[in-house]
Amino acid sequence: MRAAVLHEIGQDKLDVLDDVEAVGFGPGRVRIRVRATGLCHSDLSAMAGVLPQPGPFVPGHEGAGEIVEVGEGVQNLKPGDRVVVCWLPACGTCPACKRGQTQLCLAGFLNAGTPNFKRPAGDVFGFAGTGTFAEEVVVDAGCAVPIPDDVPFDIAALIGCGVTTGLGAALNTADVEAGSSVAVIGCGGVGISAIQGARLKGAAEIVAVDPVVSRREAALKFGATKAISPEELAEAKQSVTAGEGFDYVFEVVGRSTTARTAYETTRRGGTLVVVGAGALDDFLQLSMFELFFDEKRILPSMYGGGDVLRSYERTIALWRAGRIDLAGLITHRVPLADINEALDQMRTGVALRTCIEI
Repeated sequence: MRAAVLHEIGQDKLDVLDDVEAVGFGPGRVRIRVRATGLCHSDLSAMAGVLPQPGPFVPGHEGAGEIVEVGEGVQNLKPGDRVVVCWLPACGTCPACKRGQTQLCLAGFLNAGTPNFKRPAGDVFGFAGTGTFAEEVVVDAGCAVPIPDDVPFDIAALIGCGVTTGLGAALNTADVEAGSSVAVIGCGGVGISAIQGARLKGAAEIVAVDPVVSRREAALKFGATKAISPEELAEAKQSVTAGEGFDYVFEVVGRSTTARTAYETTRRGGTLVVVGAGALDDFLQLSMFELFFDEKRILPSMYGGGDVLRSYERTIALWRAGRIDLAGLITHRVPLADINEALDQMRTGVALRTCIEI
């Protein structure tokens, strides 16, 4: 079958090959025919070595498709079922799951250390234990979440990561208060989803911050009340909040420099929500005095900060009701053969989300 492979960490191009085989099928596992997958910035971060991932590997973790085959013991899935790929499944038995913090379950991360594919040259891993830039993938049954028939595969793929992450950051982690002021730094697919979440919660002012003009223009269509470049943030803080700072600031870039800017843009007693996935060696510096004196809440948000399955269901309900726009997030479409074109679209910032049709 075909899959897009990164041979070595640090390379910036993927090699679309037809000699890749999905492996690991057996009890408790399912085989999925991938139909659509989104390109998330985390895929680029893993390719660059910012996020830890063994190689060679097939990127992709934001996918949807159909069940082809189910292993022994799989009860709730059958061939032909439409599913979204969940890269962080809950085991249901660990301490985090028992506390109701299923987004902190580590079972899914353990999958990343087991090869999902093989080639004549050897084993190939799947990013985050999945690897959806492939025609087929074999995963634990818990990674395959059934979706209703009326949800298109491209929409379902977005729900698998970016939308759940951004929307949940506003709805679950921050629990944005109606009438509040919000700034979102980084307005790709995840940032735009955070903007939609803040709008749903009734935020009065939502300032979108991004260096790319097209993303700023898009942010206004999705609910931002003002869209600015990073250089204009200090001025917006003054004009929107009279210099006090925003009630909520979402950092959706994953860098200590932007997180520090976000902290300084948050009002005293306000909330900084860290959504971007950054590097292990990129440290945010804060003094003990400012932590105490400013009383700003710093809330990391992992995969939307809530139960993943409930978040999927809520997102579908909001989409059906027309309360959120998911189709509009897909600004570009490419076939798997042109995956490197999608990478360029993400790197230059021209795309909110590129859908790779497989």
